[in-house]
Amino acid sequence: MPQGATPLISIVTLNYNQVETTCAFLDSTKSLRYPNYEILVCDMASLEDPSEKIRNGGYPHTRVLLSEINLGFAGGNNWGMRQAKGDFILIINNDTVVTPDLLDRLLKPFFEDPSIGVACPKIKYYYNPAFIQYAGFNPMNVYTGRTTSIGSGEEDKGQYDVSRATAGAHGCAMMVKRETIEKTGMFAEKFFLYYEEWDWSARIIKAGYKIWYAADAEVYHKESQTVGKSNPLKVYYLTRNRILYMRRNSNIFQFAVFSIIFIFFIAPKTITFYLLKKKFAHLKCFIKGIWWNLQHSSSSRI
Repeated sequence: MPQGATPLISIVTLNYNQVETTCAFLDSTKSLRYPNYEILVCDMASLEDPSEKIRNGGYPHTRVLLSEINLGFAGGNNWGMRQAKGDFILIINNDTVVTPDLLDRLLKPFFEDPSIGVACPKIKYYYNPAFIQYAGFNPMNVYTGRTTSIGSGEEDKGQYDVSRATAGAHGCAMMVKRETIEKTGMFAEKFFLYYEEWDWSARIIKAGYKIWYAADAEVYHKESQTVGKSNPLKVYYLTRNRILYMRRNSNIFQFAVFSIIFIFFIAPKTITFYLLKKKFAHLKCFIKGIWWNLQHSSSSRI
């Protein structure tokens, strides 16, 4: 594409019983300066049909898509991407606020380097906007299945204002070019929620693409609005999918070491913590997440 082109960008966001949050997100998109985009609000079988409230909000370029079942983060975004018309697709959480030049700044790296497959903005905390949530990811630890977000919790003093390749895309806000999707597939739907962006990131990098941290692009994230920070459901999916990710993306030696660490250190420590804190619902979900992996294969429709 020549410099100055304005390809269609499809913005895909999920809604699940959060129409007010979604409308606040859509309010922020009214400030977008980029001229050629569409917004797909993908409702995951909410108790209340959000169509009327969104329609009454007067949001330009916006369509509401209604799923009959909750497909989860992975499946819901895949469902939206299949119906998107754009040359680029911005997957973004509905609990974010966008900045006016977000689309322009995320699109720019793709013009400059054709090997870039995904671009992610700097993500900052909505309720504490001087502080960073994401300025790229450190590589996944192949023996523990854990990673850390660069800059997480740090005050933004310009220390992460240089754009660069990074180890993983953040599911909160990631722009993907259609070519990348065609060559690597989409999210693995078996994850449903959490770790799906890491699994996709691994496939994207393996296919020879870069994941780019665009330092001059910013979004503000309200964080954990759908699931909640201390919900036992979050424990279930994080436990389940941490193991699933390692099953899908590590070699035999790496998985053997991970299994030893998990069985003899992580599991006893976590179980003891939940027992001492009397968080029995969390303990049940932790064990359930482990048990799921003993009953299901690691393969998944992409």
